[in-house]
Amino acid sequence: MPNIKSAKKRVKVIATKTARNKATKSALRTAVKKAYYAVDTNADNKTEAVRLAIKKIDQATAKGILHKNTAARSKSSLAKRLNASA
Repeated sequence: MPNIKSAKKRVKVIATKTARNKATKSALRTAVKKAYYAVDTNADNKTEAVRLAIKKIDQATAKGILHKNTAARSKSSLAKRLNASA
């Protein structure tokens, strides 16, 4: 018979990790959207916004929230758009 205490703990741990992942993913999406907006509007801080977005992508990849190929594709897309706007 499985231990009930460990099952309850798993539920709590999973809820905590889910909340952390959700927050990280949300911050990532926000940073990427801001970077795309900065590049599209040719803002003064576009390189800084792209740099911050790439940092967030790398952090999410390190935590296992994004697959490494997805991260590479996102970073490439951002860099390509930034270079095209220059």
